[in-house]
Amino acid sequence: MSAARTTGDDRTDVLPPGCRVGDWVVTRLIGSGGWSTVYAARPAGRGPGRSGSAASPPDRGDVALKIMPTAGLSPRQVRSIVESARREVELGSRAGHPRLIGFREWFVLASPERPSLEGAIVLVMERAAGSLRDLIDAGMPETDRGRLIAGICEGLAHLHRSGWVHADLKPENVLLGRDGSVKLSDFGLATELTGTHGYAPPMGTMDYFPPERWKAPLGELGVPIRPTVDIWALGVIIHEVFAPGVPLFAGATPMARGAAVQEYGEGRAALRVDPAVPPLWRALATDCLAPTHQARARHTAESLLARMTTAHRRTRVVRAGRRGGRARTAALATALCGVSVAALCSDTARTAPGAPPGLVRVYNAERGCREPVDLDLRCSLGLAVDPLLPYTAENVVPTRVWHGDVLTTDCQMHGGDPVVDEEDRQSTRWFRIRLPAGSGPSTAWLPAVRTREVPALPECR
Repeated sequence: MSAARTTGDDRTDVLPPGCRVGDWVVTRLIGSGGWSTVYAARPAGRGPGRSGSAASPPDRGDVALKIMPTAGLSPRQVRSIVESARREVELGSRAGHPRLIGFREWFVLASPERPSLEGAIVLVMERAAGSLRDLIDAGMPETDRGRLIAGICEGLAHLHRSGWVHADLKPENVLLGRDGSVKLSDFGLATELTGTHGYAPPMGTMDYFPPERWKAPLGELGVPIRPTVDIWALGVIIHEVFAPGVPLFAGATPMARGAAVQEYGEGRAALRVDPAVPPLWRALATDCLAPTHQARARHTAESLLARMTTAHRRTRVVRAGRRGGRARTAALATALCGVSVAALCSDTARTAPGAPPGLVRVYNAERGCREPVDLDLRCSLGLAVDPLLPYTAENVVPTRVWHGDVLTTDCQMHGGDPVVDEEDRQSTRWFRIRLPAGSGPSTAWLPAVRTREVPALPECR
């Protein structure tokens, strides 16, 4: 094995490709900073593949190894490393979600041949294809910007509901899956809330600190942290995504920009959002960047996500209305049916025989999936977790259904995310489905275009 290099701060040996760490083999260095170094790695039993190239997407078995050395550090520094790792492990084990980077395992490295790595803590995590920072620097398509921000907001909403604050949200810590999905990462400073706030070490990235963080009192447990610090950081990210390269607060250094943030927080300077930021996102960014914690607190991740989702639905309906004569006919049918915008008359088709009220039979518009398929996964359909969010692979429960399955439903909802099936039937109506006992979530949602039956049901509350 070739001699190791060192990172920029000369603290940690850089492991060469081919070096084994636990059950994994290092393929390349991803990056280093703070108290850790991150590597791409593959399972030890698999030969080298395309993941050795920095430009190639990861294979499905690939992981990221976050190595946090402890050798040569003071007892206080070691405690900080251990506490940071504990937070990542606890959050990764308890708050799993499609918008959070997946956590697999952790272990302490025994490395007698590399004394600098003896006793290092190793976190094994899902391997991402890149970061939001990479996209910002390279220039991202305009159509992706809103989707990515909504993904960040969705991850934050889950974190905050779970009682955690990220506390170091920035584009470098927003990773992208192979399919372009958003994955929040790096929870070394994540803070668990006790009531309305928690405490974190006085660390982080200054360009994403809200005004009150600059003067937060440092106590025995650290500085007080609330969810509004993530909301502020989200506002900064919105500005970066839509106006890349344009500083939100002027200054040649982080400290100088921090002084400008404090001036704004004290009412001595105005917030200057670049004109390149579209009106919807300008309004959202401005609310995220309210100058005080109290003013920001009413704009939660959930409420911001709801605003984004509503705007997304309206945009889709407007675009659908511009597709030509067929879309105009559908719009006229909608008006005549007297139902909600974008729901077609087919939603009110008569109930087919064999499905009494309270039951719906699944309908798959793909002809090849209507015959007996022996539960072929290619013909399975997903049930949504949240009918207000886009109907994608990240928003479905593990339970799958097939054409002809009869499901129990107890209520319906209008105004959900519009869904169009393979026969170009479109609807915003969803049915809440009761799942079998022990299925994880007790309910899920079936879009109305996935059935030809509409039982008489109350509106979901």
